[in-house]
Amino acid sequence: MKLYAIADLHLRYEVTRQALEALRPHPYDWLILAGDVGETEEHLRFALSILSRRFARLFWVPGNHDLWTIPTKPDDRRGEEKYLRLVAICREYGVLTPEDPFVTWPGEGERYVLAPLFLLYDYSFRPDDVPQEKAIEWAAEENLLCSDEVLLHPDPYPTKQDWCRARCELSAPRLAEAAARGPLVLINHFPLRQDLAVLPRIPRFSIWCGTRRTEDWHLRFRADVVIYGHLHIRATHFRDGVRFEEVSLGYPQNYDPHRGIEPYLRQILPHPTKGPARPRPLEGSVGHPQG
Repeated sequence: MKLYAIADLHLRYEVTRQALEALRPHPYDWLILAGDVGETEEHLRFALSILSRRFARLFWVPGNHDLWTIPTKPDDRRGEEKYLRLVAICREYGVLTPEDPFVTWPGEGERYVLAPLFLLYDYSFRPDDVPQEKAIEWAAEENLLCSDEVLLHPDPYPTKQDWCRARCELSAPRLAEAAARGPLVLINHFPLRQDLAVLPRIPRFSIWCGTRRTEDWHLRFRADVVIYGHLHIRATHFRDGVRFEEVSLGYPQNYDPHRGIEPYLRQILPHPTKGPARPRPLEGSVGHPQG
């Protein structure tokens, strides 16, 4: 029995959908989907209809693309309503989400507590001399503007920063309680630390990559592994002895579609015996920077 993780499937691409359909069954294994399955409810249903039959248990956390409101879909929901609709779809397929009780890993080794999270970002992954209200302007100096600024709405919260703060305040006491039960596997779409939100080709995109509120959560909440995606730079890092796994697949230019998805599943538990992989930057960019 193994626990695998992958993020950023981006199923609007036909080649990725075909690769997902070809994924072999893992009848005894669990799989984490760490955000950005796609942009629509149909993308999520497509993934879950396949993966719920291939794996014994699934976990899902939202990425920014999952939360987009598409203008061409007049019935599409916004903000928290969109998020809760995706949670409801997950529950139709028996998939665990950040809104469900944390479960304990029943496989080999310690009884890790698996903690899916939805924490968002608040533009705080920026230099100290850049004021928050100037963060987007600072990114725009490098011709960057994340599509989230048009497509991801924080309703009913006034701003994304407010939604992010609310999600962090909701999650912290749950994690404190869970940490009393055993070591945690923290699962979030966005990296929890600013020093991991490093994008060599588009460094100022970091403002859309997380929140400083979670900088010490790997220590504060007794994490053994932290799983994230979003960056499209698959890598293994260690901080304070804690393993951080960036598990994204990405856009078709970020991986070899001819290999399928199977080689890109990252084993989380039991702990792999080999040493950490070196970070390997990939072609392409996170999200859809707009000029």
